[in-house]
Amino acid sequence: MDPVLRIREYQRDRVNFVLENVDLAMANSLRRVMMADLPTVAIDLVVVEANTTVLPDEFIVHRLGMVPLVSTNCDAAIRYTRDCNCEGESCEFCSMILTLHVKCNESITMDVTSNHLELQPHPEKGIEEAGEEPVRRTENFGLPVGKNDPDVDPILICKIRKGQELKVKCQVKKGIAKEHAKWSPCSAVAFEYDPHNKLRHTSYWYETDEKAEWPLGENAREEEPSREDELFDFNAKPNKFYFDVETDGSLGAQEVVMKVCDTFASSENVADERST
Repeated sequence: MDPVLRIREYQRDRVNFVLENVDLAMANSLRRVMMADLPTVAIDLVVVEANTTVLPDEFIVHRLGMVPLVSTNCDAAIRYTRDCNCEGESCEFCSMILTLHVKCNESITMDVTSNHLELQPHPEKGIEEAGEEPVRRTENFGLPVGKNDPDVDPILICKIRKGQELKVKCQVKKGIAKEHAKWSPCSAVAFEYDPHNKLRHTSYWYETDEKAEWPLGENAREEEPSREDELFDFNAKPNKFYFDVETDGSLGAQEVVMKVCDTFASSENVADERST
């Protein structure tokens, strides 16, 4: 039987779906790919030109690196630096430049946030290969998620007082979460199967009443509960899995799921071709 994916709830940065007719290895592979194998862009190198805040350079650099950046259609929008044919360390095809320069001149506490990051033209021009399609980027590609959106709170980088200044230059690069967590598009991936524990893959610790101390979740409504007189099937395997995927906004929930499905579809086609 072919795999079936049924979406139960969908939002821009969150999707809840049920995956059926696959085995545990395949479902777990989907989870791992969503967390660690989808490319996004993130701040990778930071040059601190001025920092008179109370925070040390390395603290601010770490916070900048973890700011999620819009990475829509990342596969076509930017190259990996290691795969680029630029003569220098980076160019307009494999990196982007973000700058931040904030100085407080008033007797107030000022918040320095991700909204202060500005995209700059790259000084290094890349060499475009013959027959290669030009770089196609969305309008907000590479900018912090929710920048200048009144409905999205910006990410706080630090607080400064009168006379303090922060000036940095950031280089944005493409990567995956296997290299560093800052490139992961997902902030959480919940994964469950067999909510009634018919397969006995889980042993519940309890004091007096197992059912009272371990109440069933909403996923249990999708399956029939086990009967008291039902015999245990040692050969039974799970084939229905419940996912709840939440992204950090760098990629939309729909793009995350579609990319994973496309990845596995292409890998299955390659396997079929090899077998024939």
